[in-house]
Amino acid sequence: MDNNNAIIPGFDNEKDDSLSISLRKAENVPHCLIVYLSGYIDTYNSSFFQKKITQVIEAGFVNLIFNCSSLNYVSSTGIGSFTVFLKLVKPKNGDIVLLEIQPKVYEVFQLLGFSQFFNIKNTHEEAVGYFTSGPTTSSSTFPMIISCPVCEKKLRALKAGRFRCSGCKSIIAISSTGDVSLG
Repeated sequence: MDNNNAIIPGFDNEKDDSLSISLRKAENVPHCLIVYLSGYIDTYNSSFFQKKITQVIEAGFVNLIFNCSSLNYVSSTGIGSFTVFLKLVKPKNGDIVLLEIQPKVYEVFQLLGFSQFFNIKNTHEEAVGYFTSGPTTSSSTFPMIISCPVCEKKLRALKAGRFRCSGCKSIIAISSTGDVSLG
């Protein structure tokens, strides 16, 4: 890992025992930083998290890959922090990718309906590829209107993934080609 202070001067001046943040520049992707998160994000440390990532964005890194493989828990306040970052980078032609999210953390994103707003990838190559080749070619398929296989409620799907039906709360899987199944 690179030294955080070498990437952003003064980044490591403030620490939090419950959340460790490590930075690494992404190869061949302009203005891109991989942010390794370890620990948890909740109401008590979310302001620290927001302050540190805002520092990253203000340093000119607007394409962010959050490696969440060591992130054990995210509260609704923590998820709110990710949405703040998205609102900060989008006007600067940046974006956010969440990488290697633990199942219990992903479930919180899903339950709160935020999984559809974030680019979620499983491998480092997919995450970097998102920025080097742009969004997947499934954009011609999405957005689309689907019917829940359980309650037949009409739902709008913005991209492929797993989602919770707002009507019956069933988990629905939508493939990149638009096929719908119970997830």
